[in-house]
Amino acid sequence: MFVDKAKIRVKAGDGGDGAVSFHREKYVAAGGPDGGNGGKGGDVIFVIDDNFSTLIDFKYKKKYIAERGENGGAKHCTGRNGQDLIIKVPRGTLVRDFNTGRIIADLSRKDRQVIARGGNGGKGNSAFKSPTRQIPKFAKPGYPGEEFELSLELKLLADVGLVGFPNVGKSTLISVVSQAKPKIANYHFTTLVPVLGVVKVEAEKSFVMADIPGLIEGASDGIGLGHEFLRHVERCRLILHVLDVSGSEGRDPAEDFDIINAELEKFSPDLAKCPQIVAANKSDMASPEQIGALKKYIEDKGYAFFEISAATTQGTAELIKYISGELDKLPPIKEYEPEEIPEEELMQIEDDRKKITVTKEEDIYFVEANWLEPILRTVDLDDYSSLQYLQRVLQTSGVFTRLEEMGIEEGDTVDIFGLEFEYVK
Repeated sequence: MFVDKAKIRVKAGDGGDGAVSFHREKYVAAGGPDGGNGGKGGDVIFVIDDNFSTLIDFKYKKKYIAERGENGGAKHCTGRNGQDLIIKVPRGTLVRDFNTGRIIADLSRKDRQVIARGGNGGKGNSAFKSPTRQIPKFAKPGYPGEEFELSLELKLLADVGLVGFPNVGKSTLISVVSQAKPKIANYHFTTLVPVLGVVKVEAEKSFVMADIPGLIEGASDGIGLGHEFLRHVERCRLILHVLDVSGSEGRDPAEDFDIINAELEKFSPDLAKCPQIVAANKSDMASPEQIGALKKYIEDKGYAFFEISAATTQGTAELIKYISGELDKLPPIKEYEPEEIPEEELMQIEDDRKKITVTKEEDIYFVEANWLEPILRTVDLDDYSSLQYLQRVLQTSGVFTRLEEMGIEEGDTVDIFGLEFEYVK
């Protein structure tokens, strides 16, 4: 099964929590804090694997989570870093943020791309020792890893894209000029998936040709198969437009030419500007008048015209030689640049990370904040300096300000993830 679109969720590993520990050794009094830092969470890394040609694996598995960093330990031991999660994808995979459509990476040239970065580990209590705080009984939690909902889209890497109506001979052509073995039959939509073939021109010189399933009128609007595969033409450096000059299907090849080009332009204006060569196929079944009329029509529009018969290989050698020469003049296959996160989106992400929700129920103020829960895990509620640290966090993060906006009075009860205390100004 050929799958070229997928939606998945990835999450990098969270950082490990810092440790709260004190040195214990015989004959050593007041050894002091020795809690180590937490390890870094694993990254989510996409790697190109040329053995893959489809995104079918992502049809069955939708969620990918990297390993969390280990918590810190005693004796200043730093927790082990989480293992990176390697995800293999076919070359030409475009990775987008599903919610915004922003391009995160194009897996075409660079073999490895870090898509989601693991969170850093939290600091152990030994990092908080100071002349005025000799026995800190708190540590910092690990930072969360990045999490994304991703849209994966495969855009084949081909130098030349074959386009044209069904049954004009595209599959036959690619089979005689390369080692590709597409299905060939005398009915429409024989080719149901894109087919790649390497065309060897001479020693150490070749190019890749892609047979795109037959387009029909309305393909850009979702009619037929073509709209599913037009994305694979977008990277092509050159379009080879194949026409049935014999009119064996009862269609006018000149009209077919205009219809397909209109569909390409509707799908992407850039496609309409792509260099194009016309191959008039089935010339062995056409009259000189038919060939002459089509040649004049195409050349008047400024396109190179080749009279071929893929079935008998007539004219195919000359066509391939000409294509090779044109490719030498053209820039490399299109590669998409990652897009920067807009400033407004960055601000929204930052706001979400700092989001504080306060609700009042029966004279109790309930505070909710995703970032606050891991901090509470590392605080020793029986230790004065640890409680001072928590108070500073609540003050600087704006929790107290939000409570005051809600009208809290001294002596009212505050609940933070089950921890209840009286508010004191």
